[in-house]
Amino acid sequence: MVNESADDRPNDSTEAAISPPRGGESEAGLERAFAELLAKVLTRAEPVPVDGHFFADLGADSLVMAHFCARVRKRADLPSVSMKDIYAHPTVRGLATALADAVPAAAGAPADRASSVSTEAPLPGSTVRYVLCGIAQLLFFFGYSYLIAFTFTGGYGWVADGTGPGDIYVRAVLFGGAEFFGLCAFPIVVKWVLVGRWTPREFPVWGVGYLRFWIVKVLVQANPVVVFVGSPIYLFYLRALGAKVGKHVTVLSRHVPVCTDLLSVGAGSVLRKDSFFLCYRAYAGRIQTGRVTLGRNVFVGERTVLDINSSIGDGGQLGHTSTLQSGDAVPAGQRWHGSPGQPTELDYLRVAPARCGTARRAAFGLADLARTLLVVLPLSVLVFAVLWSRVPVLAGTGFLAEQPLTSAAFYVNALLLSAVLFVGFVVVGLVVLVSLPRVMHRVIEPGAVYPLYGFRYTVHRSVARMTNLKFFIWLFGDSSYIVHYLRSLGYDLSLVEQTGSNFGSGLQHESPFLSFVGSGTMVADGLSIMNAEFSGTSFSVVPTTIGKHNFLGNHIAYPPGGRTGDNCLLATKVMVPLDGEIREGVGLLGSPPFEIPRTVERDSRFDHLRSGDELRNRLAAKNRYNLRTMGLALLARWVHFFGLVLLGLATVNGEGWFGSLLDAGFLVGAVVLTALYYGVMERFLMRFRALEPQVCSIYDPYFWHHERLWKVPDTHLNAFNGTPFKAVLWRLLGVRIGRRVFDDGCYFTERTLTAVGDDCTLNASSRIQCHSQEDGTFKSDRSTLGAGCTLGVGALVHYGVTMGDGAVLAADSFLMKGEDVPPRALWLGNPAADAGSHRRQPPATDTGAESTPLADRQTPPRRSAHQGTTVARRTSG
Repeated sequence: MVNESADDRPNDSTEAAISPPRGGESEAGLERAFAELLAKVLTRAEPVPVDGHFFADLGADSLVMAHFCARVRKRADLPSVSMKDIYAHPTVRGLATALADAVPAAAGAPADRASSVSTEAPLPGSTVRYVLCGIAQLLFFFGYSYLIAFTFTGGYGWVADGTGPGDIYVRAVLFGGAEFFGLCAFPIVVKWVLVGRWTPREFPVWGVGYLRFWIVKVLVQANPVVVFVGSPIYLFYLRALGAKVGKHVTVLSRHVPVCTDLLSVGAGSVLRKDSFFLCYRAYAGRIQTGRVTLGRNVFVGERTVLDINSSIGDGGQLGHTSTLQSGDAVPAGQRWHGSPGQPTELDYLRVAPARCGTARRAAFGLADLARTLLVVLPLSVLVFAVLWSRVPVLAGTGFLAEQPLTSAAFYVNALLLSAVLFVGFVVVGLVVLVSLPRVMHRVIEPGAVYPLYGFRYTVHRSVARMTNLKFFIWLFGDSSYIVHYLRSLGYDLSLVEQTGSNFGSGLQHESPFLSFVGSGTMVADGLSIMNAEFSGTSFSVVPTTIGKHNFLGNHIAYPPGGRTGDNCLLATKVMVPLDGEIREGVGLLGSPPFEIPRTVERDSRFDHLRSGDELRNRLAAKNRYNLRTMGLALLARWVHFFGLVLLGLATVNGEGWFGSLLDAGFLVGAVVLTALYYGVMERFLMRFRALEPQVCSIYDPYFWHHERLWKVPDTHLNAFNGTPFKAVLWRLLGVRIGRRVFDDGCYFTERTLTAVGDDCTLNASSRIQCHSQEDGTFKSDRSTLGAGCTLGVGALVHYGVTMGDGAVLAADSFLMKGEDVPPRALWLGNPAADAGSHRRQPPATDTGAESTPLADRQTPPRRSAHQGTTVARRTSG
């Protein structure tokens, strides 16, 4: 890792001493300027050879070259250089030749020039409004919790008072059904009362308009009907919220759109899992709502983001790991992919159609609903109702609900109950997961085309849901034991070359029985193995094979038929190619992907730890450490569960309105207890000290300690999205976070290495990841966001990054390690670059369609003062 220090940063006089290119000597001047800047970054006394390969000959890596790009951008007389330019032209001479025509005309501009595309200034923050909004959100949460507790208390008591098994079951069905429909209908009613019909507009965060937006968002996304994603029932829910959804649409994504009146999906369209089409975004202290319009028979791939004011025409496609930025429009019949999206000839619809009419869909929806109302809900109600009132205690006398809080028996019983339930879940759950899906999947033949919404579709969904249970992936991930768990699920891992970190803890798949991973392959985290193809009427499960000795970075969706073979490096958020030759012995970066070096000399410094006795000894030590970590993680989970059981037993004895008040207190208390418990636990594991930037082997004890921090659960933080309390919890975890930060669902992997300035705006599913793991090397460094920065939906910031005040990283963009984004700049893409640099890049295919430049599409239009503060009003259209 290379970090700039005060000694090796050039001062203004040093930079000015480099002769700028002039006239016909532009290429020679560029060569001289680039060579001198690169020599300073590499801290070389001798000149850099203009024909020397950056990586193979000069020993640079991507972090070094990111620092080089940052220094070039500070020179007004030099063209902006992106990491994509570096990889495409990996010599000084090649880079100068390629960028000679882009030399700026203004040679006398300030050295610290701004981006070629500027962003709007963030709205001025108001601490009073920020605090009042938080208080109102807290009151709403307590009031909603009381409403739920009031209905649950009476309902569970009524079920428990049944006179026999048959009577209790009937009561459970009636109460469960009423409870389910009530919870489903309540968000719909609240949406229409508080907002009415969503229209395109913007309003500031933390105001009255935002409070109404937040209430609707929380209720809409927490609706229990979300369990029906992938079923026709879910489409009725979207229509009830105002979305225009045509016939025979298939939605597989669990990311629920919020401003549903602005969503239009034509008949026969398919939206695959992990796609975002929220119809709103947070930008520079504002909430902006806008339309997402999809025509008939549209295909939207996995892990895609559709920003506001984007559209796809009839028969259009957007490939996997792709983005439509605000203003992007895919013409009818065209196929696009990439981030930002661009035309392609690749067909992502890879399964033949089947007969799947309205009657089949209606029957499937009714059967799905009946199973929920007659089996799932009654069993859940029975468990809760009987557990508290009819389970005899194991110490003392009477039943659980009858024990006084002051008795020792109360705590003994809570301890025993929590232990039995927790251990039972772990043991029984593990047995079921490794046995039942093996029987179920046999009814589905790989490669066969089946119609949607039938028996085999039901089996496929059930197998996927069971085998993707996050608890066990979290427990076994980042250790040697994950390979045994995956094999027990059905993975084919060939001859395993154990590294101790073969797979991370964020793995998912569609069928474990069709997942093949070659020997020696390592996966960082967030891999989604796609084993199924979908159309608007059919699906097929197919094998997905990842080659040998690969390294896969974070957040990759690997589709069946991926054109990568052995010994490949797949960078973070890369789009896996589906066409062209099989790539082997290379690295791939970006969306669409382009080739980069598989490895560089600097990354081989720990190779002596990867073989022989040294590997065996260190791997054995890591396994012992990971085993203790897993035991500690289970203990921590059980202690937390024990605390919840204590809290539940303490509030179960209340009656009437006071009992409902106690139950509401349990719901609020459980959320607060969980946040504080895991926050303190993480700081305790860190010995209440901050992390420091590191470069080490994965067989270094420091890395094992760092991995242990990833075992501390943190998904509970999502309950605080969009509230001031999220920033408070980040501070508890060690994040240096400023005032009035709006966090709609961002995630920080290394909290004490992250700094976020005042009034920043962080969108849903954005991420600041202050580490990377490439093969057997672990690297971490600090990342800093200045005041007023914006991270778009699904954007990822890597380690060693600095974003200047007011800078914007657009939706689904990947800001690579070491990048330095100037103040008020707009960056977009995978990998991210100045939005202005996208203007000079020719489209992949000349389609003849008119298109707005990406840089212009990304800059939001100016609005009048009254528009900027207007909340969404109820309208008739």
